Amino acid sequence: MNAPLLADPLDIPAELALVAIDMEKYSQIPEAKMAVARCDVDDIVATTLVECQLPDPQKLPGRYKDSGDGAILLFPPSVLARLVDPLLVRLNAALMRYEQQRLASSPVLRLRASVHVGPLSLPDHRGNAINDTTRLLDSQATREALSAAKDSRGFLAVALSEIAYQRTVDAGRTPGLGPHHFLGATARVSDKPGFEQPCRIHVPGLTGPAVRPYLTDATSPATTPGSGRQPAAPSAAPAAGGGTFQFHNQVSDSTIAGHIEVLRIDRRQQ
Repeated sequence: MNAPLLADPLDIPAELALVAIDMEKYSQIPEAKMAVARCDVDDIVATTLVECQLPDPQKLPGRYKDSGDGAILLFPPSVLARLVDPLLVRLNAALMRYEQQRLASSPVLRLRASVHVGPLSLPDHRGNAINDTTRLLDSQATREALSAAKDSRGFLAVALSEIAYQRTVDAGRTPGLGPHHFLGATARVSDKPGFEQPCRIHVPGLTGPAVRPYLTDATSPATTPGSGRQPAAPSAAPAAGGGTFQFHNQVSDSTIAGHIEVLRIDRRQQ
């Protein structure tokens, strides 16, 4: 019998899609309730995966990595778009349902998450892909975005790597989410001074402009990496069925901001 061939260390591992999740303030939960809270999160995630017709990584060898207050889930790269839409919206909805039903003695469950895709070796999980995924999760931008989620009564904030965004949202593979649902940002981690990457921030239920006031490292549309598409020139007059409104302060309310498609600034003195 021939011996199995050993993988060449110079070979590039196969790509995997990665989702990392982390519970907010897990260390502040009383020790006696930590296991129950974590089980509740696992149940919410597993149920949402079924709703999205996605495989459960916990049932596949080497596809689930427990991180104590969260986990890293590994998927085939072909399902990357579904990890963005519908997974993110449905995960937030599941967390909202949990909040409505939880006992007063149970902790509030809010999650940070990140989505990435890249080469990763199994079963040892070694590679930059998993490092970048966890750093996106721990970035200041994702943490600040969770404050936006709280203020809008949401329970999830997500960072997509630029490559994940380009392959899903920018490629038109997320029918329920468009570019206006995301905000370009720079991901930095306080204890990882060498890490700095562009990313796209998403808070379910909010548009990118509604999240912008919360982020220190939000990037302007002109500097955000993209597919090279040029924005359409503004029309000389409002489109049919549109209207003209005057705002005298920053528009951050999601109900209003989510319906503004063309914004023109008139700097003339009245």
